[in-house]
Amino acid sequence: MRLKFTIIAAIGVGIAGPAAAQMYDPNYPVCMEVYGGRLTPEYIDCSFTSLPQCQATASGRSATCSVNPFYKGPKKPTRERGQRPRQPVN
Repeated sequence: MRLKFTIIAAIGVGIAGPAAAQMYDPNYPVCMEVYGGRLTPEYIDCSFTSLPQCQATASGRSATCSVNPFYKGPKKPTRERGQRPRQPVN
């Protein structure tokens, strides 16, 4: 019985493909995709705050810059519990 479960587990591990990690950092608005010898990106670097900054880094390399599709935008300050927004002074 134990041998059957071992064989089933081994087949399941063999069939499953590699897990893909998230390659885009949601904290930065611009990403650079660096290409190796293949058509797919070798790696993606999402550590740029503007397109010109990314383009300067990608200059002379096999790389392209694009807007990060997973960018969340700047963090909003959280209000304390029970605190009301300020009223404009007239």
